[in-house]
Amino acid sequence: MTQAEQLVLACRRLAALGLSPGGSGNASVRVGEQVFVTPTGSALGRVTEDDLAVLATDGTALSANRPSKEFPLHLAAYRARPEARAIVHLHSVHAVAVACLDTEPPLPVLTPYQVTRLGALPVAPYARPGSEALATGVAELMTEHHAVLMANHGSVVAASDIDLAADLAEELESTARLALLLRGLPYRELPSPP
Repeated sequence: MTQAEQLVLACRRLAALGLSPGGSGNASVRVGEQVFVTPTGSALGRVTEDDLAVLATDGTALSANRPSKEFPLHLAAYRARPEARAIVHLHSVHAVAVACLDTEPPLPVLTPYQVTRLGALPVAPYARPGSEALATGVAELMTEHHAVLMANHGSVVAASDIDLAADLAEELESTARLALLLRGLPYRELPSPP
């Protein structure tokens, strides 16, 4: 199976889980010096391999398909995390909700999986979706973290392959949901991840 085919399957899985409402969210895979990105204006649940936009790692278009407007975010994340081969950016409900909270840190450390799989979850300052300011803010945090929340926007995860990136994005959403379920209740917190 090609990387592009795996990207499409991961997108469909995330959509089936309800993690990309409407036409929101985007994902990409890096194959050598090329990046396959979900297209602009398409729902993750409907994307096909023929819809994917192909870019060079410097942003040069290598196909006629228009990439998601968030492609600068993807390219910046790849530069910040050279080992990454996949990026998933979602507007999943619970992750967006905690990204809107005015608390530091945005999520208490509740489970060992949060510590071992996600690590600390910093929040990039709000910037307009698709902007260079957003890409820069996320990239600055991604030099130290592979999962980042974006203020009032959502989450972005970088990983070694698209299946792992999708898994981590799903776990981030689950962690955010758990934190919101516990708000206002006494809970035990684990030591913060490094």
